[in-house]
Amino acid sequence: MTILTLIVYAGVTGVVLLYILLNLRTRKSNRLPPGPTPWPIVGNLPHLGAMPHHSLAALATRYGPLMHLRLGFVDVVVAASASVAAQFLKAHDANFASRPPNSGAQHIAYNYQDLVFAPYGPRWRMLRKICSVHLFSAKSLDDFRYVRQEEVAILTRALVGDGKSAVKLGQLLNVCTTNALARVMLGRRVFGDGSGGGDAKADEFKDMVVEMMVLAGEFNLGDFIPVLDWFDLQGITKKMKNLHARFDSFLNTILEEHRTGSGGASGHVDLLSTLISLKDDADGEGGKLTDIEIKALLLNLFAAGTDTSSSTVEWAIAELIRHPQLLKQAQKEMDTVVGPDRLITESDLTQLPFLQAIVKETFRLHPSTPLSLPRIASESCEINGYTIPKGSTLLVNVWAIARDPKMWTDPLEFRPTRFLPGGEKPNVDVKGNDFEVIPFGAGRRICAGMSLGLRMVQLLTGTLVQAFDWELANGLQPEKLNMEEAYGLTLQRNVPLMVHPRPRLAAHVYKSG
Repeated sequence: MTILTLIVYAGVTGVVLLYILLNLRTRKSNRLPPGPTPWPIVGNLPHLGAMPHHSLAALATRYGPLMHLRLGFVDVVVAASASVAAQFLKAHDANFASRPPNSGAQHIAYNYQDLVFAPYGPRWRMLRKICSVHLFSAKSLDDFRYVRQEEVAILTRALVGDGKSAVKLGQLLNVCTTNALARVMLGRRVFGDGSGGGDAKADEFKDMVVEMMVLAGEFNLGDFIPVLDWFDLQGITKKMKNLHARFDSFLNTILEEHRTGSGGASGHVDLLSTLISLKDDADGEGGKLTDIEIKALLLNLFAAGTDTSSSTVEWAIAELIRHPQLLKQAQKEMDTVVGPDRLITESDLTQLPFLQAIVKETFRLHPSTPLSLPRIASESCEINGYTIPKGSTLLVNVWAIARDPKMWTDPLEFRPTRFLPGGEKPNVDVKGNDFEVIPFGAGRRICAGMSLGLRMVQLLTGTLVQAFDWELANGLQPEKLNMEEAYGLTLQRNVPLMVHPRPRLAAHVYKSG
């Protein structure tokens, strides 16, 4: 046995002993929530499986709605019921207002200088205020309503133009949501017409967004076992650094175009122009805005504001195809309120309660972020009689909460009427006030773009319901449609939805939309 082997063996043995001692000491000194026994070194990482939100939901049926896990060397608490989630995100929200360290925030999101992963404090409040005032306020949303409606109309024309060919609906929806957001943020579209065309820069940008969502959904061992971070055994850190360099180059080009006046659009000032104008001005308590913060903010908005909306709408249409009577009921509401001579607009949404119920039920069964973005305990606290140690990571299993049989009748059934008068939950909303269904999170770190996301999902779903009948590709019957999930940062379909759109309105409606 060589000296090097002996050193490595001794090091590993020491780490194992240290882990066991720390684990025993913690469990004896604190009354931790129940949970499965952790393995040496890796802890409960093997318990997560390929679909962590499923695995954690199954564990909660055994250990209860408040669980303690040890992922590597990190204490993790999981909330799997509405009441427990409310304890963390309402009663103790201030204590869980920051994010735990993670490689994605470090290597992709400009080392925590973005909105999503920034520590809670003055700089985060400044970024949040900028988004609230300049992008997500009611006035801003109304000012750019025409952009969303134009992009949705472009999508309907693309669907009509495809004729008899089957389309991959999720891909077209992603083009639509990304272009709508890009026109508000940058003053221009970044994709082509949705048919697969577009310039090289647009194609490269699309590839980068897809790669970012894949990497963000990976479990990086180095985040939980620090000694492994340096080795980058999975190659994730290297991929993140390469992706960051490409994104940074892309965003630098956009910034330079705006400064020289070659970017943007006429009529309305885009968000990036506003951010650049704020760069030299103190905005609130956080000080001046930097170039890095501007780029990090743009990165957040593209990552969080496109894929989440498009995947939710894809799930909604899949459910309506499986439940044709619900589709017919929604179309009847459209024909009565909107009529057959124009496409739905955002001003119609408040008059379409069944459509709103369909969207709520989709958010319930298919939340775009099944495990909420993690938070960290700033101080030790007590929840339901258990000790939550300082530095613990909090995961809220949004997916499990929305399928809790103690809170929902027939929770696995797609039943929009549960949100209508006479249903079981007529007054429940999805805006973070009712913890039975919190697709956007809750508390201080609730999704900043919730209002925009709701509008976009409702408008897209409503338009697809009003303008088309839907048939599955290859003669597949609705009851045979694959509804399995593919785990990632966002809850995608395991098998993309391939459909034939059949126009149900007069031809002139699609041309004038």
